[in-house]
Amino acid sequence: PSVKHSRCLVGKRKTNRSTLKMEQKESADVKRENKSDVLRDFQAFFFAMSRLNSFPWTFLEEDLQRNKSSDFILDILNQTCLHSLCRKFPPSVRFRRTFLSELIRRQEAAALDPPDELYDTLAEVVGAEDSTECYKSYLLPGGDAVSLLENVALISEGTTGLVTWEAALYLAEWALDHQQTFAGRTVLELGSGVGLTGITICRRCRPNRFVFSDCHPSILQKLKTNVQLSGLSERTTPAVGVEELDWTDVTEDRLKRIGADTVIAADVVYDPDVVLSLVELLSKILSCSSPEVLICSTVRNPETYDGFKQQLGERRRHVRSLWRIISFL
Repeated sequence: PSVKHSRCLVGKRKTNRSTLKMEQKESADVKRENKSDVLRDFQAFFFAMSRLNSFPWTFLEEDLQRNKSSDFILDILNQTCLHSLCRKFPPSVRFRRTFLSELIRRQEAAALDPPDELYDTLAEVVGAEDSTECYKSYLLPGGDAVSLLENVALISEGTTGLVTWEAALYLAEWALDHQQTFAGRTVLELGSGVGLTGITICRRCRPNRFVFSDCHPSILQKLKTNVQLSGLSERTTPAVGVEELDWTDVTEDRLKRIGADTVIAADVVYDPDVVLSLVELLSKILSCSSPEVLICSTVRNPETYDGFKQQLGERRRHVRSLWRIISFL
């Protein structure tokens, strides 16, 4: 079956039913709840370095006009640039500079003087040097965060695998909603990239063992850094390994040694040649054992995606009901 899943790890704000019921009352409690939700959105989008146009600026503008106060600006600042997570795992200098400049612009548009803290924070990043690397932090339910070292550029060192792509976010969110799929199991992740999905599963879904894998040297190095950053290793629970895995030449003996009960992959269906190698690998895995296979894809090219499904269908005698595709447009 094809499952379309639309929730995002970093937090697409849900409609609050109690707020809808009390709309006419305009109670102070509802207003505080709205502000709290919006503040969490600002924090989640900031640490994930989301596009600026995705931030809830309209709510901020209305608050500034209504209250004629900088209090909400300070609240946002304390939950973003001045938060301890930002001190430890800062987003890129350029992103913080742009974000702070936008806060100032919105404040000035409301004919209010920005607080000194806002200019002081901007002064810090204006004088800082840009880097090719930065940290992105993805907030989990309950307040925990997965912080990853990523490259700033989407394509660098000959690969796109040094940043987190959207399918990894969706698969991580799906895993949080289906923790029983991973509990007590040995999980193999194909094309792990910088590690968001796997680290999320290790932190929340209680697998017995988790094997991250990729084939590009730069990706493997960054992946190992992020696994260590999250405090995971062969000696932790779950036991974690990072392996170089070339889909075109991996042997059945090696796959048997891994012994995966569940195989996952995110954003690996993007090129016809890669798709062919992926299907061959999945067939090899399923000839060794009977794991559950979950593939999460962004449908960028319908022809490539349809070709992937067709090739899987041609090998249905192997995959049968053991595979699921989690797709979104």
